[in-house]
Amino acid sequence: MKVVIYSEFLNGRLNEIVVKELSVVAKIVVEFFRLRSLYSMTSHGSNDNGLNWVDRHIAYHDLYTVVSEAVAGFAQLYCYAITKCTFLSELLGRPILNLQDITCPQPKSFYHTRWCSLLCHKFPNVHCATKTAHSLYDWLIFHLRKKSYLRCRKAWHVTRPNLFSCLKLNER
Repeated sequence: MKVVIYSEFLNGRLNEIVVKELSVVAKIVVEFFRLRSLYSMTSHGSNDNGLNWVDRHIAYHDLYTVVSEAVAGFAQLYCYAITKCTFLSELLGRPILNLQDITCPQPKSFYHTRWCSLLCHKFPNVHCATKTAHSLYDWLIFHLRKKSYLRCRKAWHVTRPNLFSCLKLNER
């Protein structure tokens, strides 16, 4: 089973990745996690959308626990961008497949067909990990089915050459 993990993150004080929001999307699974800040900070809201680090419900030190439990039942983990793949692979101790390696377009080029349930994500400038993860998962499934279909058609033509010769004979 395949799952796509996508995160929105910032660079911390020591240039480390600090995850703000992380989503896990599979065929019938959608989980999103909004993490509190790694650093102590005063309460403040964004002028654009009212998002506040203090309002988030998961402590940052629980990141490994929640993500590892969310992906425990999946054999293949995918993510977009080498930076995020490396971070998640080190966090989980499992290989993460990079969608860029299989020619996945940039997430910002997708038209989102699903919408996030968080009210703060109705604003146009908000980067939503859930919407992006959905789009990446849909692209991955399309890509794998297309690849499988092309392989099957090629094999079908090779194993059934006399069918086409029969069709040509009947046309005469």
